[in-house]
Amino acid sequence: MESGRWGARTMAGTELHRTSNAAQRHLLHVLPSFRVGGAQVRLATIANHLGPRHRHTILAMDGAFDCDARLERSVVRAVAGMELGGRNIVARLLDMRARISAIAPDLLLTYNWGAIEWALANRLWPICAHIHFEDGFGAEEADRQLRRRVLIRRVALSGNTRVVVPSLTLRTMARAGWKLAESRIVFIPNGVDCGRFAVSPDPQYHARLKADPETLLIGTVAALRPEKNLARLIRAIVPLVGRFPFRLVIAGDGGERARLEALAETLGVSNHVVFLGAVAGAERILPLLDVFTLSSDTEQMPLTLLEAMAAGLPVVSVDVGDVRMMLPPEGRRLVVARDDQDSFTSAFAELLGDHDLRRDLGSRNRAHVRASYSIDTMLATYDRLLS
Repeated sequence: MESGRWGARTMAGTELHRTSNAAQRHLLHVLPSFRVGGAQVRLATIANHLGPRHRHTILAMDGAFDCDARLERSVVRAVAGMELGGRNIVARLLDMRARISAIAPDLLLTYNWGAIEWALANRLWPICAHIHFEDGFGAEEADRQLRRRVLIRRVALSGNTRVVVPSLTLRTMARAGWKLAESRIVFIPNGVDCGRFAVSPDPQYHARLKADPETLLIGTVAALRPEKNLARLIRAIVPLVGRFPFRLVIAGDGGERARLEALAETLGVSNHVVFLGAVAGAERILPLLDVFTLSSDTEQMPLTLLEAMAAGLPVVSVDVGDVRMMLPPEGRRLVVARDDQDSFTSAFAELLGDHDLRRDLGSRNRAHVRASYSIDTMLATYDRLLS
């Protein structure tokens, strides 16, 4: 076992040992899950960048740690599950405060609604400095903020807490809805390593998906969760069958898979839909695609969109979060109203039928992401924030 690292397990009754290097800044990260996702991948990227100047304790509420594999071996960290059960909120807050005290971090970092009680515990009885990261919302808040949650956020994120958001939409929400002072809202757009996508496609996926080079590939990379609304995407391709030689590639896994497979079968497009399951790195699949798409009910600043742009792909998306603003002006007309199914289908048809347009928009997207969403800029900003 690596020094300073623990396998996934419940924290109850477990003491986390201190590293002997007192000069390291100790960061305690509390997340609903450490499965692979946008916030988790960003955390891993930042931790790898910070290197030996910091050590990390990562608590995942669901005990899942798939993203731990993305941390470099040199990153000193402890990972552990954290189940508090269904006790009343006062008991949970007291337990959280005791655990924060026992771990004794220099800085507490909480992520999204699933960790808001930890933010509240540290707000009511401050133990250490605190930064909260808000990346977006689940299906239950896709259409509007729940009033109870708004009120809890106002309390938990008040005081001296700094709140980091990656999107302009979230910045406005934090200021207007959660009543946070502008000085405590930190806007840090996501960044992407464009060099990762200047590679040849994975031979395994190439053989599976491009057996016929004339077949065009529409694709997305997403966890199969309700808020990603991949059913909307499957319905959008139905009118395209027989008009274009294409397949829809869905990279990702989750609890919605069986339902989505059944829907494709019901709609008669199962032969045109490929469920790849989880893919270890978007760079293995994106270079194979001809069109990238997003069909979510809720997003803010999706990392997968930046990755698709870095891979030189044109984009068809529904209009959520900052998606329209993230694209260069030429590609924004292919961002359609979320519930306009006909326009969603028409945008695909336009790209599938025009090779030159696909190439032109893909080239513009690549240039735009390199100019505006550099990973070096993002990392330098986090370096200043966390050091």
